Amino acid sequence: MGITKKNRLTALLSSSLLVTSLSISAAEQPLGADLVGQYFGGIHLMNIQTDNERTLTEDPRSYMDQGNGVGGEIGYRWLPSTELRLSYGQFDLDSAHKGFNEPDGATLAMDVLFFPTEKNFYVIGGVNNLDIGQSQISGNLGAGYRHYFSQNNAFYIESKANYQFSERYDELTTQVGFIHFFGSNEQTARVKQNKKVVAASDSDKDGVVDNRDRCPGTPMVDKVDAAGCTIFVDDKTSIELLVKFDHDKDIIKPEFYAEVAAMADFLNANKNIALVIEGHTSSLGSAEYNKALSLKRANAIVKRLISTHSVKAGQLSVLGYGEEQLINPENTQAAHAQNRRVMANISVSKRVPVKR
Repeated sequence: MGITKKNRLTALLSSSLLVTSLSISAAEQPLGADLVGQYFGGIHLMNIQTDNERTLTEDPRSYMDQGNGVGGEIGYRWLPSTELRLSYGQFDLDSAHKGFNEPDGATLAMDVLFFPTEKNFYVIGGVNNLDIGQSQISGNLGAGYRHYFSQNNAFYIESKANYQFSERYDELTTQVGFIHFFGSNEQTARVKQNKKVVAASDSDKDGVVDNRDRCPGTPMVDKVDAAGCTIFVDDKTSIELLVKFDHDKDIIKPEFYAEVAAMADFLNANKNIALVIEGHTSSLGSAEYNKALSLKRANAIVKRLISTHSVKAGQLSVLGYGEEQLINPENTQAAHAQNRRVMANISVSKRVPVKR
């Protein structure tokens, strides 16, 4: 008997496994994007396994078995993943028993080929006008594999299951063919090569290739984001000055020189920063006298910052609070010592690059 539906399904699965194994072992092939907009033409050999319910006469022995033939196709690469193809083929049919006049057959199919990876393996769906004794419209679904052996040329193998709607026949067609893409691919190859060169170029050595680098010339020591731009974080730096004075004095004691020097270093490193130096006294003495004494103490700090540490005068200003801002209001020697002081504090927040 002719091929059964079960055998036909087995054959289709075997063909799918074949093309899948071929695709796994294939060498690198052109990308679909390189073929978009190109037409192709080709020729093929074909085999059709007919439905065992097709008979030439009422004699059940006259069922048609299979046929072989040739054909051709034209197509167009519409998208990187999609082709449109029109194919035509003619074939001679055989029956399982002699003595019957088997008809010739023909097929005219309009297919859409979808390449999931935009390379070799593809699936097929379309409409087929099968002429086996009479024209019958069928839908088809299958899979195939294409191997390129030059920029313009490739061979392929594919299998399709065809379902004829009116009589509910189903056939299996297999094609082995050769196709040629029209036009020169020299420009495509050159563009592809240029893309590879550009993609491999990283002028500032930051790990982001030039064609994706939005910030060329970043320092090699900086950590960068996906666009090649330096990553910054907010860095907040604070410094506080506290200098104590003896009773009724405005002379800086040597033990506080390091405090003043640290503030000077900070100001010299941040020359756009202005600092207010506050002078304070204890509650001993008159308020008017204490106000003047607190200004003298603040100015003593300013003088040392400028003369000893070369801080710019424009960065400095003074305020004399006298006894207005006591930190310890008690009337004790310890409290008075705490209140005799010069204070200053400042915080700077700036964006600094993250290092690799």
